[in-house]
Amino acid sequence: MGGRVAVVSGGGTGIGRAIAGRLLADGCRVVVVGRRTEVLRRAAAELGDGVVPVAADLTSPEEVARLAGEVGALGQVDVLVNNAGAIARRVASGDLAELAEAWRRDLDANLMTAVLLTSALTPLLARPGGRVVFISSTAAQRGGSGEYSGGPYAAAKAALHGWALGLARELGPDGVTVNVLAPGYVEDTEIFGERWSPEFHAAKVADTLVGRAGTPDDVAAAVSYLASPGAGYLTGQVIGLNGGAVLGR
Repeated sequence: MGGRVAVVSGGGTGIGRAIAGRLLADGCRVVVVGRRTEVLRRAAAELGDGVVPVAADLTSPEEVARLAGEVGALGQVDVLVNNAGAIARRVASGDLAELAEAWRRDLDANLMTAVLLTSALTPLLARPGGRVVFISSTAAQRGGSGEYSGGPYAAAKAALHGWALGLARELGPDGVTVNVLAPGYVEDTEIFGERWSPEFHAAKVADTLVGRAGTPDDVAAAVSYLASPGAGYLTGQVIGLNGGAVLGR
């Protein structure tokens, strides 16, 4: 992948950082994007030369437009990985104002960040050969449950699937592929926060067929293939990466 430019949202920690490191090893120059400037700078310094940190709030159209201008200065975008996202705490459904706020927050964090960033960078995508990857979740395939992963998160990720598949139809004639990667339980990330416990971990592992949790490197390896020149015939797919917790169909 020598000389290619990749953009990874949520690239400062966890899965995003692992993806950035893998694409850097594949020969890409990598732009890591997120809200926290210091986290991005630290990740860039630790990953090494070829990583460019750019801080932006991806729910803000103005900041995304500014980001697109900075990325455009580097040339065309060969790989775009939409990894940014979050799980908000569930609120009591009886309070409609709080419920509406929670749903909008999850839709912004998990759907609109990807819509705005991808739309802003679409004119910069390499044609042919561009690669767009959306990081989703098994919650979109079987529904969310629990205090943190209920309705709005699962719904936002499921909406991402529908939009991504339409984008694959739109960009396919230009030689740009668009795919969704839906990981299951991945350890060593910030997304579960205080919800994580040894018992939570054990239950998630027991839900798999392979008897282990996923890792950020597992996700990064899958993204590496989807982003590669060799994946030009793979597009418009939702690909499960979950140790068999959700079977393909």
